[in-house]
Amino acid sequence: MARGKGKIERKPAKQDLPSKVCPVCDRPFTWRKKWAKDWDQVRYCSEACRRKPDGGGRPS
Repeated sequence: MARGKGKIERKPAKQDLPSKVCPVCDRPFTWRKKWAKDWDQVRYCSEACRRKPDGGGRPS
């Protein structure tokens, strides 16, 4: 059984990925592959934060 001799592409290190801060929970979140096409439009870290009606941050 022959094995291919193609190069294995390495993923970028986690610290090298772009990140943003969620306006609802004020937590940082990093780029995900599923957001590759529309990273500029991504504003929230999760579906739960996107659904919050007040859009406010953490209470102080």
